[in-house]
Amino acid sequence: MFSKILIANRGEIACRVIRTAKRMGIATVAVYSEADRHALHVEMADEAVAIGPAAAGESYLKIETIVEACRQTGAEAVHPGYGFLSENPHFARALDAAGIVFIGPPVGAIEAMGDKITSKKVAKEAGVNVVPGHMELIETTDEAVAISNEIGLPVMLKASAGGGGKGMRVAHTEREVREGFEAARREAKSSFGDERIFIEKFIVEPRHIEIQVMADGHGNVISLGERECSIQRRNQKVVEEAPSPFLDAQTRKAMGEQACRLAAAVGYRSAGTVEFIVDQHRNFYFLEMNTRLQVEHPVTELVTGLDLVEMMLRVAAGEKLPISQEEVVMKGWAVECRLYAEDPFRSFLPSTGRLSRYHPPAHASGDGTKVRNDTGVVEGSEITLFYDPMIAKLCTYAEGEGMAARSAAIATMSDALDAFTVHGIRHNIPFLAALMAHPRWEEGRLSTAFIAEEFPDGFHGAEPSEEDRRIYVAIAATCHLIERQRLDRLSGRLKPHSGRIQNDWCVRLDNEFVDVAVTAGRPGVPCEIDLVVEGAKMRVSTAWQPADLTFRGVVDGRDVFAQVSHDGAALRIERRGVSHETHLMRPAVAEAARHMPEKKAGELLDRLICPMPGIVISLPVKEGQKVEAGETLATVEAMKMENVLRAERDVVIKKVCSAPGDIVAFDQVLMEFE
Repeated sequence: MFSKILIANRGEIACRVIRTAKRMGIATVAVYSEADRHALHVEMADEAVAIGPAAAGESYLKIETIVEACRQTGAEAVHPGYGFLSENPHFARALDAAGIVFIGPPVGAIEAMGDKITSKKVAKEAGVNVVPGHMELIETTDEAVAISNEIGLPVMLKASAGGGGKGMRVAHTEREVREGFEAARREAKSSFGDERIFIEKFIVEPRHIEIQVMADGHGNVISLGERECSIQRRNQKVVEEAPSPFLDAQTRKAMGEQACRLAAAVGYRSAGTVEFIVDQHRNFYFLEMNTRLQVEHPVTELVTGLDLVEMMLRVAAGEKLPISQEEVVMKGWAVECRLYAEDPFRSFLPSTGRLSRYHPPAHASGDGTKVRNDTGVVEGSEITLFYDPMIAKLCTYAEGEGMAARSAAIATMSDALDAFTVHGIRHNIPFLAALMAHPRWEEGRLSTAFIAEEFPDGFHGAEPSEEDRRIYVAIAATCHLIERQRLDRLSGRLKPHSGRIQNDWCVRLDNEFVDVAVTAGRPGVPCEIDLVVEGAKMRVSTAWQPADLTFRGVVDGRDVFAQVSHDGAALRIERRGVSHETHLMRPAVAEAARHMPEKKAGELLDRLICPMPGIVISLPVKEGQKVEAGETLATVEAMKMENVLRAERDVVIKKVCSAPGDIVAFDQVLMEFE
């Protein structure tokens, strides 16, 4: 076994590899850019080496710099994590030339599977089902349009060297083919240094289901079951689970066998994932093979009880796989939610800033469920525009079988999301919480178009049930009363042991007024109080105090979590994807407040402002130009993704205030309209 390894990556995955290496007694070396000087993975490693500026192309993607860091520290092997150089055959070859072990597959397998065009051909020859498409190099936009029409719209345009949703577009019209082809090429070149694009038929209502494989250098290849990854936005996975609620035993076996057959065909070694598109009739087609550890590998670890990083390390050191195919057993159900630094209420635009508060939920439970949070940040960490926006992977696990175990894992995830405190940036926890409560998700009726179909106009918050609405009111009333009681004692208006409390109150949820009556108990700490909310009796027990960011309590015998923050006299309560500004007032005050005029925010119709910090890629308009609604005004890159800003109405460009290459800030004016 190795005595020291270097992790050629950053963030969450670097921390993940370091944890297993430490448990195995292996020393670790971290590498870091200027932007990551104070990052968590740097602190966790035994040694750390600076490798260059913040831009990935000048640091994490520089092969010679990583190899030199190995020489300097005496690292015997390199774990590449995912992204960056993890599927770069030149990197694996350079390590081999330097006498350093690459903790991953052989160069030949990386080359064969890393190129999507070649991988389709290899898969077909190995007897693996493939999607109809054009696997040859496409040079021009006109050629892309012609090929798309020949295959039949809709089509998927993909970067040959791509992954993680980068360089990928779905096109339903010729116009979308033209725009998507050029955008996909730019993204592919920016992310992978390879602008080649291929086209394949887009399967309607597809499910994205992948098989985890593990192979050693002694001819053994096994499948570790499947993961359902159908909940995606812009081809980027958002929620994953293991197993899939859709597969039957026969399909699972067939997919596993084909995945292993493909791995064997390319002489694979280490962890790899064979991804399939599955239609409504459980017909499955090879999509691609990722020759690395997947972001979503924790759900496989939770249901199999295996440490995939440890298996990769042992295989790379020449050991045989510790188990056979017959010994692989999947138990229980696991769900993973990706926590992204993005604003779901503003079209999921990237968010940057410093984490002023970061408190993941507790990991332990006593009912057969588990909570696991794989992260690369801590409170005080900075989220920059240079890297992927994912800052954590929240996973939950439940024992049992079938959909009952799945429901338990989802319920645990809902509570865990409610208990997750993140301040300082915008994040997608409200959206994830809404997904967990969505009836279609709960039933397992999924497709890769799930988000586009269920949220066609974007995300504007979840719709709470009547029961959840009463819970919000009960939490708000309890927290406000605890604060009032504390302030009354501090001000001397109440004696230290007084239990006096007025009975009739009104909670204002945003602009809605809800009557609340206190029938028993008092709002001390800890608090035990009986309320009547709109005729429903509710008992609330909690140890919440005014300084706590998270409400933890029991409402009518049910464990409840919520985020609580102050905004002047108001308390903002966030739970289950719903956020309410709340006030507590006496009935007479509430009656007067009902008649106050509602303020409405004005609209900026005379300018285009940048909705996120980023880099201007293109401005295909000029001053004096007439632009129709829907046409592109600007393209801004943030966190390795291109964001197209379109005209919301017909306009005439009065002034262009930025240029390609400019680094722009949130709400910066890009152009003005007449």
